[in-house]
Amino acid sequence: MRPWQGSSYPLGATYDGAGTNFALYSQVAEYVELCLLDDDGAETRIRLPEVRGFVHHCYLPGVGPGQRYGYRVHGPNDPSRGLRCNPAKLLLDPYAKAVTGEVEWDESLFGYRFDDPDQRNDADSAAHVPTSVVISPFFDWGNENRPRTPYNESVIYEAHVRGLTMRHPGVPERLRGTYAGLAHPAVVDHLTTLGVTAVELMPVHEFLHDHALQSRGLRNYWGYNTIGFFAPHSGYAATGTRGEQVQEFKAMVKALHEANIEVILDVVYNHTAEGNHLGPTLSMRGIDNEAYYRLVDDDPTYYMDYTGTGNSLNARDPHSLQLIMDSLRYWVLDMHVDGFRFDLASALAREFYDVDRLSAFFDIVQQDPVISQVKLIAEPWDVGPGGYQVGNFPPLWTEWNGKYRDTVRDFWRGEHATLGEFASRITGSSDLYQDDGRRPFASVNFVTAHDGFTLADLVSYNDKHNADNGEDNNDGHNDNRSWNCGVEGPTDDPEILKLRRRQSRNVIATMMLSQGVPMLLHGDEMGRTQGGNNNAYCQDNEIAWMDWSQAEENADLVAFTSAITRLRHHHPIFRRTRFFAGSPIRTGDELRDIAWFTPDGSEMTQEDWGSGFGRCVVIFLNGDGITDLDARGERVTDDSFLLCFNAHDGDVEVTVPQADYGTEWTVVADTASGEVFAESGGGVVTGTVAGAAPTQAQSVKAGDSFPLPARSLMLLQRTAVAE
Repeated sequence: MRPWQGSSYPLGATYDGAGTNFALYSQVAEYVELCLLDDDGAETRIRLPEVRGFVHHCYLPGVGPGQRYGYRVHGPNDPSRGLRCNPAKLLLDPYAKAVTGEVEWDESLFGYRFDDPDQRNDADSAAHVPTSVVISPFFDWGNENRPRTPYNESVIYEAHVRGLTMRHPGVPERLRGTYAGLAHPAVVDHLTTLGVTAVELMPVHEFLHDHALQSRGLRNYWGYNTIGFFAPHSGYAATGTRGEQVQEFKAMVKALHEANIEVILDVVYNHTAEGNHLGPTLSMRGIDNEAYYRLVDDDPTYYMDYTGTGNSLNARDPHSLQLIMDSLRYWVLDMHVDGFRFDLASALAREFYDVDRLSAFFDIVQQDPVISQVKLIAEPWDVGPGGYQVGNFPPLWTEWNGKYRDTVRDFWRGEHATLGEFASRITGSSDLYQDDGRRPFASVNFVTAHDGFTLADLVSYNDKHNADNGEDNNDGHNDNRSWNCGVEGPTDDPEILKLRRRQSRNVIATMMLSQGVPMLLHGDEMGRTQGGNNNAYCQDNEIAWMDWSQAEENADLVAFTSAITRLRHHHPIFRRTRFFAGSPIRTGDELRDIAWFTPDGSEMTQEDWGSGFGRCVVIFLNGDGITDLDARGERVTDDSFLLCFNAHDGDVEVTVPQADYGTEWTVVADTASGEVFAESGGGVVTGTVAGAAPTQAQSVKAGDSFPLPARSLMLLQRTAVAE
């Protein structure tokens, strides 16, 4: 096969309808061989004839979609200098848009001999590695309309492609665990019923299953072990893995967009599956190790590790940065995703040993006309020194708010002296985000996520139970801030079960009624349990998969979640775009946009905020005090509400505040009974506990007292205004 010169741009394999251009960056390579593989694994090797700006390239007429390929890079091999080229290793294209096959763990994958780590290993790895695949870029998007939901109107649902669909009875068995399964109407209907506006998918970039896990009969279920930043994970494909997975992924996105649901990807650009100096040579290590990875300055044999995985991507190198940005743009422009959640995002910001909010990565994102316009969510920490950076990301970014998670957990389990911080967290965390010009929606509010307990386990276990992971229960967090409600794990005690259900409703209602962007972990709306496992990263089985029979068993919780979410959507007071001022909204008007009261109806004083009790508070939210503007530039107004929290273990008598706040109030949500009365169009959306008939919402007047049940939340809507 005679290669044409081709082009150095774009990188990767690009099919144009008549042939394919191949381009690979390597500054250290002496020369590069492109290896075309047939169905029997036989190779046709073609030396790339042209090099421009360290990009080796060629064009092959007649080569098209479905063609498997890899690279062999000839160059220096001196690990002590950070150089690890070895043409005996068949390498994945870092820009591969599809990957087929899995790693078969074998000594040939490694650059050294197991019995002598100082000896170079020249065994050929081709028979044991996955390969890159040429894809067709063409897809009929039709008249697709991307949702582009504003942050403050968003409700995010963190989900796992496989775990969400593997046990869904309404999804055909052949589609379970796949992109096509997630796009199935049975799943999409559930999401729309919940009021979800975006799914945040756990990693779908091509990833590997670790040898250590496979040797224990486990798999890398979560997928935080990326080996291909452009390729949708082939293990989630129902229709084939020779490029068909790309079309299937696009069809999933299209189906979700038709339901007005955005797609956000959890992306792992901080490290790769090649691990530390003892890891396999699968791709970038053998292409240009120094460019792609952060190496230890005084001994480049070793890798800097800010991630706990063995290596860190070198985001200081312009070509590594180009790789990240090209990947992000590809997923937006070609795959039509709507945003990204960046795993261990602090690792991308590191300049030398510090986390620098003005690092090159953030500068590039800020000015990029494509990436700057989609949702950007940071997991604002890594495992290195100074890596906890909640509140410190640039204004364009939103953040997983770990302080919100911890504070809400502490409040509802009855910890003392959390009231002041609780007040800050549920009103948008202005202490974290206001000083740099960000808005309340910079805070992604979550209480549970994939990493840690599910909501059902948060209220059922005091301690982690991770024995199934095979690490003697030493893995996973110990600081869970959970409470088992009196019994560890499963119980038949009806009172404990009743309390656990109430605590679950408390958490969900708190998230939906807080300022910021709520994020619900998949299955929390139906009581999904992992049996107390708070680190199910390796449990690709019933431990981590959603049991959809629980949707029927816990229909009351599903209905409650749906109703409280719809209430949030209907009332802009719960999704403000500006922080509360806490001061008069007009000159001479004493009515503020927010006010805080003790249970006896008195306004909170500094002494009250500092009290050790701190488990009960009443909040007035003034619907006339919203300073947001709608699309026409008119000021947004809403009804006013009293939001009552009681994390105490006994009922508290609450007195409705008097003065000018209102004369009559109606209960519209109550986590004790499980009832929610939320206006929706011309009717009422009601979620209620199983076996309890919906009742007429109760009304109370200013100065009246009523019992706020133990460990409950109650929302009252103003129905009459004081003269």
